[in-house]
Amino acid sequence: MHDIIDTAVAAGKFNTLAAAVTAAGLVDTLKGSGPFTVFAPTDEAFANLPAGTVEALLADIPKLTAILTYHVVAGKVMASDVVSLNGKSATTVNGADIAISTDGGVKLNGSANVITTDIECTNGVIHVIDAVILPA
Repeated sequence: MHDIIDTAVAAGKFNTLAAAVTAAGLVDTLKGSGPFTVFAPTDEAFANLPAGTVEALLADIPKLTAILTYHVVAGKVMASDVVSLNGKSATTVNGADIAISTDGGVKLNGSANVITTDIECTNGVIHVIDAVILPA
């Protein structure tokens, strides 16, 4: 078992996320002891953003950091824990809340579907999502 960063890199479908985490200087944090729960957008999720969005974010590190930390919750939240949060919210590392719905599958903020759950890591867990979620 590896930490969150090494697990994501090894999966091969989080290259954009890994590049963004590196650009934002968050690698050491996400390799730290945690535990963390990461809602990880796939490369396809980043590709679905409007043209130029990823490049603009890579040029605006504070905004990039705010978005990336919006995908992280302190603590290890497994899928079985998320089910009990239907209609509630979770506070992310950036301080803003994400809305959680379990009607017809788990959704974050009504737009991102959790497509793979419970990828356990030495310092937390990864849940794969199909969209990038943005703080208000």
